[in-house]
Amino acid sequence: MIRKAELQDLEVLKDMFWTHISGHTEYISHGELQMGVGVARNDGGELVTGPSASGKEYWMKYISGKFSSPDAEIFVSEDDGRVSGFCVTEITEDGAAPFGIICDILVDAASRGRGTGGALLEKALSWLRGRGIEDVYLESGKNNAEAHEFFIRRGFVHVSDVFKLA
Repeated sequence: MIRKAELQDLEVLKDMFWTHISGHTEYISHGELQMGVGVARNDGGELVTGPSASGKEYWMKYISGKFSSPDAEIFVSEDDGRVSGFCVTEITEDGAAPFGIICDILVDAASRGRGTGGALLEKALSWLRGRGIEDVYLESGKNNAEAHEFFIRRGFVHVSDVFKLA
């Protein structure tokens, strides 16, 4: 079941996100680095990422802001009453017309491969379309190949690369 997230889901979302990025640093993209959730170091020309010491607090500030924004929505998936994934989406305007962003999408390991991610993504896209938004973007960590394949299968195309001075 997919539903809108509620404030009482906040701790579960934080724990799910933090557990995931702690074990799967390929999830960390420039967005997590920019907001202080992740850190990066140059290891012989290769950027190595990981969660930051204060990352939980920064992520809680970020996700709490999405709950209170009229231009953002958080959806969760539930399996037998347990939150098994979430998707954060928002509308922003940075030029000619508003556009949508899939800020985060995460499904726990036990629920992957069962359509949960696709259902969360479709719910977010439907929410955006309902507000007249057809132009949608997302970011993904450079080594997150499984997620890249997931997005490509659903019609997303590679637009650019982001570089960080290391």
